[in-house]
Amino acid sequence: MKELSNKNNLQVLHEDNHIIVINKRVGDIVQGDKTGDKPLSEVVKEYIKDKYNKPGEVFLGVVHRLDRPTTGIVVFARTSKALTRLNELFKNRETQKTYWAIVKNKPSEKEAKLIHFIKRNEKNNTSKAHLKEVPDSKIASLDYHIIKELNNYVALEINLHTGRHHQIRAQLSAIGSPIKGDLKYGFDRSNPDGGIHLHARKLIFIHPVSKETVTIVAPVPGDVIWNAV
Repeated sequence: MKELSNKNNLQVLHEDNHIIVINKRVGDIVQGDKTGDKPLSEVVKEYIKDKYNKPGEVFLGVVHRLDRPTTGIVVFARTSKALTRLNELFKNRETQKTYWAIVKNKPSEKEAKLIHFIKRNEKNNTSKAHLKEVPDSKIASLDYHIIKELNNYVALEINLHTGRHHQIRAQLSAIGSPIKGDLKYGFDRSNPDGGIHLHARKLIFIHPVSKETVTIVAPVPGDVIWNAV
């Protein structure tokens, strides 16, 4: 059974007066939604309130999100100034995002750049990757390379050039290499914890206040397959 994040087990990767970076677990939801489940943003607020004995409401800004079944780096802003600047960084793609994924079918090329046109289906919360432009689609680009071949799977490292809805999941599915556990995108069975083997591994960005380069690397979840990478 998966263990969600709480204020006592929170995996903090970086923390200063302006930002806090968390290693998200499978099942954590970054921001509140219709499920009513406690979001990671609230857990982080509780952690800050406890750690620094803060009276009253704690400010925390959600800068970006990760899909609920994925794991890895999530950045939150601790001040409104940091939030405004981080929002600009992410919006203007002035960040370097690296993901790791475990897929079941080895891609035909060891490394490649994938360009598709992603069309989102709001009704079932999926996206489809098309080779040619279709109405209401947006261009999506990433590059990948194989980092390790495992017994039944292949581990890929992915660098995102755009940030479309379910982009990595849809693009890898489109080349016949769905992510382990990702039923929505063509994998044949779910993972026991309900997650998928997609991990936001590394993030490089300019700190919103100090202007120094920040490099964050998130340890992978401690399961047998990730441990083999």
